[in-house]
Amino acid sequence: MTATITVPTIAAPLGLDGFRSQPAIRLGDDPMLRRQEARESNARSYPRRIPLVLTEGRGIYLRDSAGQLFIDCLAGAGTLALGHNHPDVVAALRATLDSGLPLHTLDLTTPVKDRFVEDLFAALPPAFARDARIQFCGPTGADGIEAAMKLARTATGRRTIVGFSGGYHGMTHGTLAIMGNLGPKRPLGGGTGDAHMLPYPYDYRCPFGLGGEAGVDAGLSMIEQLLSDPESGVVTPAAVVVEVVQGEGGVVPAPVRWLHGLRRLTRAHGVPLVIDEVQTGLGRTGRLFAFEHAGIEPDILVLSKAIGGSLPLSVVVYNAGLDCWAPGAHAGTFRGNQLAMAAGSATLHRIRADRLDEHAAAMGARLTGHLRAIQADHPCLGDVRGPGLMIGVEIVDERRPPLRLGARPADGELARSLQRRCLEQGLILELGGRHGAVVRFLPPLVVSAAEIDEIADRFRTALRAALADRAAGAASTSLAAE
Repeated sequence: MTATITVPTIAAPLGLDGFRSQPAIRLGDDPMLRRQEARESNARSYPRRIPLVLTEGRGIYLRDSAGQLFIDCLAGAGTLALGHNHPDVVAALRATLDSGLPLHTLDLTTPVKDRFVEDLFAALPPAFARDARIQFCGPTGADGIEAAMKLARTATGRRTIVGFSGGYHGMTHGTLAIMGNLGPKRPLGGGTGDAHMLPYPYDYRCPFGLGGEAGVDAGLSMIEQLLSDPESGVVTPAAVVVEVVQGEGGVVPAPVRWLHGLRRLTRAHGVPLVIDEVQTGLGRTGRLFAFEHAGIEPDILVLSKAIGGSLPLSVVVYNAGLDCWAPGAHAGTFRGNQLAMAAGSATLHRIRADRLDEHAAAMGARLTGHLRAIQADHPCLGDVRGPGLMIGVEIVDERRPPLRLGARPADGELARSLQRRCLEQGLILELGGRHGAVVRFLPPLVVSAAEIDEIADRFRTALRAALADRAAGAASTSLAAE
């Protein structure tokens, strides 16, 4: 017997007018959600916090099985640079399917693959692209990081990898070694490989208790000591792996001067610098690549998410001088995703033609302005940060005494309540950072100014509701104590 899947009839187009006219969201109990809970692994994550059955997506909007509209400020964790079902991407996919091109080719070349490589290299800074090589990886950013670490170890003959606190590079066994979050590492016995972790420059909660330029100086001094002191206890590493903006770690951007110093030190000591742009690449931060903000170049660049135009794709682009691994040293069955390459080329063309990196910078500044205006009236918004359309709002408990440097304790409970209230207002947002206390905004780069304003209005309404919930909970606790 063939199962029949019924998709609700679309009653109205997806868009801002329909979104504004709908009432508050009702989070129902769809049978599909119950079946998902009964059958899927306990490791599932997003459905626990975003209990929706999605039936349609267009641009920045999603519709669920109850016919309700949502603004998607998660966008596949930054994957959907052009939003859902962009016409250019859909056309590229249809043209590829209609062409009769083999959809699975391992790493054999095709016209689609050749065009994708040319398009990607044309988007890279010319000096970097001039002497670069590309390796197609398995279809995840984590496999790209694994490949980068293997390449660096092969090229240097060394093993240790240096990562940074707060870093997120994937969930494979090797990438967990340089994972900041301890949760996934504890069940594996903590250590998962030859790795050494260093503090990341997090100005709001400076790991050195200094903040500002003094914190930057302390961080660079520590890196220099590790690389140059014969008694540091750390052998010269095979690579340093870094995110220019930590995403899952709470949207923490590295200061430009720290990046300059990191690049100078790694180059002086012959240590390849791996820059993870899995989430930041292709315009997300207001430049095509986040490392361009600092005017530096990596030795190895890892890209995924947006480069597949919403489909799985991952590549490593690196300096040709490192290209000394043997044939087959990094392989994988699904390196030849033709549809992802076609969608990726369409996405690259649209981002560059419409200067969506510049648009992201402008829309990000607009949203940040709104959020800081809300912050002025709500001190529970401890910090608003992030470049372009990669913005984090750190939620704190303003009722508790400040810690060193003035920051209040993180309030993950209020952040979770706020996320739920945002969902009820039709906003899909995710949390990250320490204690899950950072609300993250990652809307598609095509978001308009009017939509940014609506996002801010809905966030403000949700925040008031979450604070009312907290006040009511505190009052109930007080009465019970009496």
